[in-house]
Parts: sequence; C-alpha cells; structure tokens
Amino acid sequence: MEKLKNYRPSEKEPFMNDRQRDYFRAKLLAWKDEILRESRITLQTLQEENVNHPDLADRASSETDRAIELRARDRQRKLISKIDAALQRIEDNTYGYCEETGEPISLKRLEARPIATLSVEAQERHEKREKVYRDE
Repeated sequence: MEKLKNYRPSEKEPFMNDRQRDYFRAKLLAWKDEILRESRITLQTLQEENVNHPDLADRASSETDRAIELRARDRQRKLISKIDAALQRIEDNTYGYCEETGEPISLKRLEARPIATLSVEAQERHEKREKVYRDE
C-alpha cells in the first residue's frame, strides 16, 4: 500500500492495469474500514447512552437521534455491500467498465465514486428513464 501512497491513476496509462486495480482496491478497502469503524463507535455510543431520560422531551429527542443514527447505519450497511461488489469486480477484471455499454468508466468518475457501475452517460440515461416512469 505504501507504493500507492502518492499514486493517482492517469489517462496516459493503460486502463485498469494492475496498478490502477491495486489503487482502487486499496481505496475501497480503506472506505469500508472507515465505515465499519464508525459503525462500531455508533454501537458503542448507543449502548452507553441507554439512559432512561425522566423528561419526556429529552426522551423523545434521544429516540429521534437514535432512529436517525440507525437509518444512517442501514444506508452504510448497503454501501458496504456495494463496496464488496466493487471489490469482486476488481477480482473478475470487470471493475471500471460500464455494466450497460461495456465501455470504460472515466477515472475521474471512479475517483469520485469508486462503486460506480455505469458511465456518466449511461447513468444519465438511467436517471432520465427513472424520472419518466416516476412521473407517469
């Protein structure tokens, strides 16, 4: 991982070469580790905060905070499965290629959203279709 410390994927090198795959694997694993660490902290905080508030307003506020935190953790759980799917795509050499067109996804997009499965163009088409069906 140390050799990737100052590395940034470039359009000048072959797409999804070993170095780029290693870079995105490390990026995804670090992201997953951060989410898991935050989840452990949240669980620990929720367990420690299991205080019965005598004031109804305090209790309601605490329950609302807890519900929001649990919803956020649920979203992160789903994100972890997307990260795992991206890691699997790295292993089968399909990472970085659009699921719809088979074309490479831009490195800028992968840098910003390493779990992306569609190119920007395919994503835009997908969102337009989704909007049309939602509006009907």
